[in-house]
Amino acid sequence: MPSTDVTTCPHCGRPDRGEPFRVLSRHTTGTGHTEWTRCGCGSLQVRVADGRGTRVVSRSEPAARPEAASR
Repeated sequence: MPSTDVTTCPHCGRPDRGEPFRVLSRHTTGTGHTEWTRCGCGSLQVRVADGRGTRVVSRSEPAARPEAASR
């Protein structure tokens, strides 16, 4: 997953702080927590929440749809 410092999803344009995104898991760290989320377009994201706020630190391409992958 490439690291990113943009504030919108490069695949669909949704703001990182906006909805819809789904939290897949949350893990406590020494400085806050890390969340694995999925954007509405299907991109997997890693969000870090700490004293500096919440930000997306890494994201993937959107997941391929099953019907597209079988072609």
